[in-house]
Amino acid sequence: MLFTPSVLRLNRWLSAIPLFLALVCPTSGQEYEPRVARVQMQLKFGDDLVDVIEPGELLTIVGEQEKAYVILTHPGRRGLVEKVNALKLSEAVEVYDELIKANPKEGRLYTQRAAAWWARGDRKQALADFDQAIQLGYVEPHAFTSRGMFHTAAGNLDSAIKDFGVAIEKNPQDEVPYINRAAVYMSQSRVDLALADYGRAVELNPKKAGNYQQRAVAHKVKGDLQAALADFNKALELDPKYVPALLWRGYVHFQQEKHKDAVADFTGVIALDPTSAAAYNNRGYNQALLGDSKGALADYNRALELAPEYTLCHQNKAWLLATSPDDAVRNGAEAVKAAMIACELNKYQSPADIKALAAAHAEAGQFELAIGWQEKAVQLSTGDDRALEEKVLEQYKDKRPYREVAAQKP
Repeated sequence: MLFTPSVLRLNRWLSAIPLFLALVCPTSGQEYEPRVARVQMQLKFGDDLVDVIEPGELLTIVGEQEKAYVILTHPGRRGLVEKVNALKLSEAVEVYDELIKANPKEGRLYTQRAAAWWARGDRKQALADFDQAIQLGYVEPHAFTSRGMFHTAAGNLDSAIKDFGVAIEKNPQDEVPYINRAAVYMSQSRVDLALADYGRAVELNPKKAGNYQQRAVAHKVKGDLQAALADFNKALELDPKYVPALLWRGYVHFQQEKHKDAVADFTGVIALDPTSAAAYNNRGYNQALLGDSKGALADYNRALELAPEYTLCHQNKAWLLATSPDDAVRNGAEAVKAAMIACELNKYQSPADIKALAAAHAEAGQFELAIGWQEKAVQLSTGDDRALEEKVLEQYKDKRPYREVAAQKP
């Protein structure tokens, strides 16, 4: 689930006036963290004053030199700002302190300082500043949206829902509070309310791929895979390179047992983001279901190179090494190693990890250890699952590895 940040309008105040030069240059495509103006600066093109940036304004960084940033100003011009005058947001609290000292009744300044407090990790001060801003009469819709986001991150979900509701009442044409409120509803398993809000966001901005993707996730959680698939397809129609939609659609294809389609989607994710450990893990699992154990093992290994503590991938690798029908892949000793890592990462609290460890020991011929761990798995299981695990336990007592007789997939 994603939160869409609102954009705070920035205020302008006077201070010392360093100059920065107008500049025309291409951007590198690299993304930069926004910075905050420490002092007032003037943009000049020759002798002409083009723009003025005031203390506390956010600077949009589009390039970097040794001692200066290339920024994009509101009129769309580029300029150079010395790095000493461009602070990280977490460093800007004192800038806003001075502005508030000079203008203590200006509510917008408190919202700006709230963002700086938040970046510094002080949630209490951040929320106090937002409360102060609203008490002073700064009741723009985005103020409630932003405070709602802060409440969400702090776990104050009822307060967040209330703030998003106020923002919607003040501006029902803004999709942002609908999306954020929907995310909170999802965290509370109130899926129908989330779907209603995501639906409204889609109505307000039908060309935004992310709106369809987030609604699709809600459909999936509700169990409506066809509706989820339709929304993922729409998101990818709008943006064929939208990785979240491609990744989630692959998972829906897996749930529909369309494993070739799932492999195709996860391959697409990898082409767009070669660092996606989840895509390698998921492609590997579907390749295993298609009978390609070697391809699956290669994908699991690559996922673990990218994310060495990826617990689920260690578990999947253990199952593959313990149960693969391919003699060239199956390896009980390596399965034990993978399962042990998964168990240690989860502090031996995951039944699935423990079952994988038992299966790995059985494949390695270590049946006494397999029986011990499988007894633990039985203790952690209930209902039909318990009956199945008891059946597996009897297999290990007969010195038969999991792969020989288990009828169900791990």
